[in-house]
Amino acid sequence: MLTHAPASKHLSFKRPALIALVFAVTASDILLFDQQDGLNVFLWFLTVGLCLLLAARRGLRKETVILALLVLGAIAPLIETPSWQAISVAAVGLLLLSLSTSDLLPNAPSAIPAVAARVVLKVPARFLRGIGRVTLPRPDSVYRNGFGRELRLWIMPLIFTLVFVLLFASANPLIEKALASISLDALLALFDTERILFWSMMAGPIWILLRPRLARCCRKKQNEAEGQAQSKLFNEPSLLRALILFNLLFAVQTVLDVTYLWGGAELPEGMSHAEYAHRGSHPLIVTALLAGLFVLLALRQDASGPRADLIRRLVYLWIAQNILLCLSAILRLDLYVEAFSLTRMRVAAGLWMLLVAVGLGLIILKIFLRKTNAWLLATNAASLLVLFYAIAITDIPAYIASYNLTHAREVDGNGEPLDIDYLTSLGPTALPAIDAYLDTPGVESRDLILFARLKQQRSYLLSRFDRRPQDLRNWTWRMHRLEKYLAARASVE
Repeated sequence: MLTHAPASKHLSFKRPALIALVFAVTASDILLFDQQDGLNVFLWFLTVGLCLLLAARRGLRKETVILALLVLGAIAPLIETPSWQAISVAAVGLLLLSLSTSDLLPNAPSAIPAVAARVVLKVPARFLRGIGRVTLPRPDSVYRNGFGRELRLWIMPLIFTLVFVLLFASANPLIEKALASISLDALLALFDTERILFWSMMAGPIWILLRPRLARCCRKKQNEAEGQAQSKLFNEPSLLRALILFNLLFAVQTVLDVTYLWGGAELPEGMSHAEYAHRGSHPLIVTALLAGLFVLLALRQDASGPRADLIRRLVYLWIAQNILLCLSAILRLDLYVEAFSLTRMRVAAGLWMLLVAVGLGLIILKIFLRKTNAWLLATNAASLLVLFYAIAITDIPAYIASYNLTHAREVDGNGEPLDIDYLTSLGPTALPAIDAYLDTPGVESRDLILFARLKQQRSYLLSRFDRRPQDLRNWTWRMHRLEKYLAARASVE
């Protein structure tokens, strides 16, 4: 009686997972290879999500189906436009779905970031191990079962079959003529080096999603040693003194901001509000981040007693001052934008400041509700994803164009002159804002040179928009709206 050796632990390919992998890589080739980003990115994420559901280890459970619907909402912003923020949110959604279909998703939401991080940390080791299996010789026992064995069993038959076909072709003119009539150009076009490299690059991440693995947790002894070192550095007497000094120092900055920014007091001679705003916006955010890090390192949940209560109140006061500093930084940025116009980087800076303020508020909640650092990490990650989602569905370049055209010196007499080159770099979505300016009564007579340059740049952006790929895979909702707007405007003109 023949006996079968046990399947290799490392190369045991589950049939649904293998089918899902082949299907996903094929879809990647059709949707993404040599294509510009558009609706194809949304369809790719949707396809990979369906493949994850197909390859679920224990079938589809109610929780997995609910999560799949949430993931569908997470990838929806890709229909608007495939920005990196939308791709980031969609990637997180696929990772969570991967954990759910593999029975690795923890029940506690606060534990999800740590588990996701363990999946990411495992990726380099799996990548190197995969290269080793392909390039290094393996014992025969590894290939006794599974995909590796099937692949090896086909190598010899195919090689000898090819040799026999070539021999028959040289001996039989009918076979030679039949082979010569076969056109392999279309087939060989699929197997160029660039395409094979693309398949390999797509297959790796997809397989990791289909079969995620977790890196080992940190050792308990190491965590205890770090905790002892932390307690030596951040003991209650030193922490109390530090918080008193920090609160006094921050109070000085808070009073200055309340006086000059919020109260509108006159600054010293030679200094404008724009300069005061620009000098302080970014350093204050770094200060707030360091303050939050200090709180996380210094506070212990198990501390109790009168001194611990005093420390906790001082921490509340200090974080409140940091939140006020973040709001002051946002006001500084607003003053600077009024003076020097709006850019993508300044929008990003404002959103970053808002995110830091939210993070500091979550630290207060963590202390007040006695939550863990895992809870804080999870809530901050959720805040970041919500921000990315909002950015993904918002046409920020169009908003920047509208703001700059409305607040330029040529329009309202204040601020910087209009930067037409930067306005053009925002892309075709700036066209509605340009049209709104050009349609303003009397604008041509007010500044003929600016009017002529904007007309020229409008023609350039319009031709750039008309040259976009017309393939359905490159369609986006944002470009569709712009196309409808331009068609309606052309019909009126």
